Amino acid sequence: MIYKFLLGMALLCSMAMGVQEAQAIDLSDFQAVQTMADKGQAEAQFAMGSAYYQGIGVEQNFKKAFEWFAKAAENNDSDAQFLLGVMYNEGQGVEQDYKKAFEMYTKCAEQKNPAGYFGLGCLYFYGHGFAVDYKKAREFYLKAAEQDYAEAEYNLGLMCEEGMGVEKDIHKAFEWYSKAAAQDDADALFALGGMYYDGRGVAQDYKKAVEYYTRSADLDHVTAQYNLGVMYEEGQGARQDYKAAKEWYGKACDGGDQNGCDSYAKLNKQGY
Repeated sequence: MIYKFLLGMALLCSMAMGVQEAQAIDLSDFQAVQTMADKGQAEAQFAMGSAYYQGIGVEQNFKKAFEWFAKAAENNDSDAQFLLGVMYNEGQGVEQDYKKAFEMYTKCAEQKNPAGYFGLGCLYFYGHGFAVDYKKAREFYLKAAEQDYAEAEYNLGLMCEEGMGVEKDIHKAFEWYSKAAAQDDADALFALGGMYYDGRGVAQDYKKAVEYYTRSADLDHVTAQYNLGVMYEEGQGARQDYKAAKEWYGKACDGGDQNGCDSYAKLNKQGY
């Protein structure tokens, strides 16, 4: 059975942009980076925050991550402002506070950083601090998408597909997903795979479904990995290959997908 993954938007209000930005500084010499951060260099402060957030070179510590992001944000680092918004929104290293999240996302957006618009869109989409307002969410996602922010493009596609804040339009959904997929957004690639599998808005094409699921799975999308297992097991869009199916089920299982674990165990029991 192929699974769909439509409403996974919450996790997109995350470290999406910040992780990439942090890599601009080499964290191999952690002490040197901390020295620069202590001297007030915003880029180094941001890197320190990211290191503690992700546990790179140090033990993961959200409180210390928050402290360093706050210092970078005071130095007008818009990415740090976005990530402070995320941490206030999620209650990571600080008490959950949607009002503060809104303030941080707004400061980020005022610097024309698309992540800030995206964060504001998420607040309105989920009703965090406000009544749920899909139209306002869409307005902010559109502002982020104007700067090719892939996560916003994916969310806009989802909203078109589901008719949230806009009339249902499967063809528009395909367009938005395609824009995000062009930037290797795993969720958008998965969505396109599902559209080709089902024939929603496009002619049904199992080979293209395999193509998009594979690209998504290579980016560690566990449901795409599971679906590939199904398609290889059933011989849909690819030659039937139980070994490949078992491999994809195993990857999905490693990513926490119970269906993948069950299917892996079944094929293993059958001797594959």
